Amino acid sequence: MRWRWCAGSVVHLLRCVLLRVCPRRRGCRLPVWMLKTEAYLKLLLHSLFYNILTDSDVVFDSVFEPLLWSVDYVTRWFGLVFVWMVVVLTTSILLVAYIVLLPNALRTYPTAWLVWHLCYGHWNLVMIVFHYYKAVKTAPGYPPSSGENDVPFVSVCKKCVIPKPARTHHCGICNRCILKMDHHCPWLNNCVGHLNHRYFFSFCVFMTLGCVYCSLNGRIRFLAAYKALERFKHLEMEKPGVPVTGMGPLIGLLPTGQVLTNHTQYFCLCSFTDSAFFVFVFKTDYVTPAPPYSFKEKIMDKSIIYMWVLTSTVAVVLGALTTWHALLISRGETSIERHTNAKEKSRMQKMGQVYKNPFNHGKLHNWKVFLGVEKRSHWVTRVLLPSAHSPLGDGLTWDSFPVKKEPIAV
Repeated sequence: MRWRWCAGSVVHLLRCVLLRVCPRRRGCRLPVWMLKTEAYLKLLLHSLFYNILTDSDVVFDSVFEPLLWSVDYVTRWFGLVFVWMVVVLTTSILLVAYIVLLPNALRTYPTAWLVWHLCYGHWNLVMIVFHYYKAVKTAPGYPPSSGENDVPFVSVCKKCVIPKPARTHHCGICNRCILKMDHHCPWLNNCVGHLNHRYFFSFCVFMTLGCVYCSLNGRIRFLAAYKALERFKHLEMEKPGVPVTGMGPLIGLLPTGQVLTNHTQYFCLCSFTDSAFFVFVFKTDYVTPAPPYSFKEKIMDKSIIYMWVLTSTVAVVLGALTTWHALLISRGETSIERHTNAKEKSRMQKMGQVYKNPFNHGKLHNWKVFLGVEKRSHWVTRVLLPSAHSPLGDGLTWDSFPVKKEPIAV
C-alpha cells in the first residue's frame, strides 16, 4: 500500500509539472494557422519516408520538385518558339536557294545536271516537310488507364499512378506516360515515342542530307561572295581625298571607287637652280577604276554566306545526332534504355552473368521493325517515299518478333 501511494504521488507530481510547462493543457492554445503549418511540415517530413522502398531518388524528386516543375513549364512554353524557329530558318534557306542559287544554275548548268538538281532537291524538300509535320502532329502513343483494358505491365508510374507497360516512361514536360519513349524533343514540341519515332529519325536524316547538299553546292558561290565582301570592306576603308602614296600634290588624289592593282608607274620631277639640276623619281601603284558593287549584289552575297554557314553548322551538329540515333536503332534500344541497359549490364557483370537486351533482334531486323519494312518493296514505298504507315506492334507488348519472313518472290 505504501508503494502504491508513492507511485500515485509521483504521477500526480508529473501531471502538475506538465500542466505548468505545456500551455495547451492550461488553455493557452497556439493560433490555428501555426497549428496547420506545423501539421503540414510534419506530414511533409513523414512523406519522405512513407515506406521501406524510399531511396535517394524519391527524396531528390520531392525536394527539387518545384525547380523541376519550373524547368518543365519553361521548356513546354519554349517548344512553340523552337518549332517556329525551324520553320523560319528552313524557309529562309529555301528563299536563298530559289532566288539566288537557282537563277545562276539555270544560266550555267548543263541540262542533265540541272534536271538532276531539280529532282533531288525537291524530293529532299518534300521528305523534310512531310516527316517534320508528321513528327510534330503525331501523338507518341499513350498507355491506357487502369480501368480501360487489362494490359500487361511491368511497374506502376508513381506520378500518373497507372500501370506502365514495358519500355514506357513518364515525361515530366508532357506530364504523361509515353509508349517506348526515346526523349522529349523541344524542336518538335512533342515527345518522341512509339508512334512518331520513325518520323523524327527520318526528318533528321533528310534534313542532314539537305544541309550537306546546300553546303556542297554553295561552296564556290560562298568563296566568291566572301572575297567580294572583303574587297568591298577594303573600299569602304579608303576615304576620298587621301593620297595613295602620300605624294598628293605630285601624283594626284585617289578618286572614289578606285582600287590598287599590281601595276606600277614612275613619276619624274625636274628642278632647276642657279647652280644645279635635280631630277626626283617617285614610284607609285597604278590606279584603275573598281567595278561597281551594287546594294543588290551585296545583299545576295551576304545571303549566300548566311546560307552556307547555317547549313554547314546544322549538317555537322544534326549529322552527329542522327548517327547516334542510328547506332541506338541498330542495337534495338532508345536513348533512355541506353542508360538503363548500361546499368543493368554493369550490375550483371559483377554477378558473373551476361546481360542481353530482350528487344534486340539483330541489326537488320531492328531496322525492319523500326521502319515498318515487311517486304522488299517497302524499302522504296515506306522509306524513300513519304509514307504514313503505322509502326509494327501496338507498343504495349514486345514479346514476339513482329516482322514476318520475306517471301521468295515479291
